[in-house]
Amino acid sequence: MSFQSLYTAATGMQAMETKLDVIANNLANNNTVGFKKDRANFEDLLYRQTRLPGALDSDGNRTATGIDVGLGVRVSSTQADFDQGAFQNTGNQLDMAIEGEGFFGVQGPNGETLYTRAGNFNLNAEGEIVLGSASVGYRLVPGIQIPPEAIGISISGTGEVTFRQAGQTQLSNAGVIQLSNFQNPDGLLKLGDNLFQETEASGPVTTANPLSPGFGSIQQGFLESSNVQATTELIDLINTQRSFELNSQVIRAGDEIMELVANLRR
Repeated sequence: MSFQSLYTAATGMQAMETKLDVIANNLANNNTVGFKKDRANFEDLLYRQTRLPGALDSDGNRTATGIDVGLGVRVSSTQADFDQGAFQNTGNQLDMAIEGEGFFGVQGPNGETLYTRAGNFNLNAEGEIVLGSASVGYRLVPGIQIPPEAIGISISGTGEVTFRQAGQTQLSNAGVIQLSNFQNPDGLLKLGDNLFQETEASGPVTTANPLSPGFGSIQQGFLESSNVQATTELIDLINTQRSFELNSQVIRAGDEIMELVANLRR
């Protein structure tokens, strides 16, 4: 009597547990600004080959098919979905959303450049534009500073930041917000705080002004919502639960069969 069905079904249950964790994280971040949902991908494991395709049968003829039994499944990767999220109109002059491709660059705690789709920016005590965070004020890269006497900030679709000072009608230029992009955004390392980090898998960063070829535009006064579709995630949750139950039924069936075999001599 083979115990293989028990181990094979166990791999299915483990894979469904990981998928459940991914769905839980997606739903937990349903209202996180700039969040991109994940998807769990699977691949089958090794096969036990009883007879190879093309082997000779008892009559000396080559078989068209073989006999193999799969040994289960595992999670091959978790893949981010970078589809555009819906826009929230906040009216805040420092809230920004990227319409199209690209990431904002911000300075990490060790001076490295990190990347984000979240656009909930604010000013720190020095007047620098920083990303709103519970832990660290990540400065926008390249840095843009707004003087304290500025009474209005305007950000164009091409990233040009201008402001007006009291008693003046002419606008002053503070700089240009640049966007970054990668050949393979799925290869970015997720750090939390809505931040991504460049890796060898993502490829080198490409930086350009908004509305350059391959880059989106900046929309002032908007925030990009999470691209999680709650209805879709709930349907996926039900399917995951059913798959887990089916694998548990296989283990139960295998156990009952072994019990029946063990009782044959009684």
